[in-house]
Amino acid sequence: MSSNGVYLELLGAFELSYAGCRIPLPSGAQRLLALLAVHAAGVYRGAAAERLWPDCSPNRASANLRTALCHGRRAGPLPTVECVDRRLRLAPVVEVDLHRARSQAQDAIGDGPPPDDPEALSALLGEELLPEWPDEWLVLERERWDQVRLHALESLAQRLRRDGEYLAALQTALTATEIDPIRETAHRILIEIHIAEGNTACAVKRYKEYQRLLRRELEVEPSPLMTRLVQDLTSA
Repeated sequence: MSSNGVYLELLGAFELSYAGCRIPLPSGAQRLLALLAVHAAGVYRGAAAERLWPDCSPNRASANLRTALCHGRRAGPLPTVECVDRRLRLAPVVEVDLHRARSQAQDAIGDGPPPDDPEALSALLGEELLPEWPDEWLVLERERWDQVRLHALESLAQRLRRDGEYLAALQTALTATEIDPIRETAHRILIEIHIAEGNTACAVKRYKEYQRLLRRELEVEPSPLMTRLVQDLTSA
């Protein structure tokens, strides 16, 4: 968290702070800042009003937006919202945890140096995007965040496995399975970690648990790629 500037948290729960001190905001202003944070290029006023208050008349939605904008601009000693080319956007002074997390996720997916603190990164990527908010416009944004963090967690788990950091690799892969229990990749990585550790029984157990899950939920089988991982183990 930034200790000297404006910091906006969207992962886990909404919080706006300045120099480490929390800034209370009404719901409308919170939702406006969150919308602008996930649309870095900005949002036109009319589109913002329609997305944030879809059940209101255009006039009422516009009035709500003006109120939210007023509260948002006055939050703390620095302006948090600015208008550029008829678009509302988050002021550059506002640091957003989602942006930082996305940047670290992309680093984890790439071939760059390993993260300084894999456990902290895994915990950060385990956080949901405003999970308690019912807003419809967040559905797609949550899906985007989930895909980014899943790929990052899986890449990080594979890197940790190759480096022999088995406990951290297991915890990272398990975090990915909690995000999407049906997705095969993280389960396959878990099996690979168990095999690398020499824990044959754990590898077979994980495979059978995932197989039962797929049969129960989707009536399908694990992929041949996953099955081949344990074929030699189960036939021995």
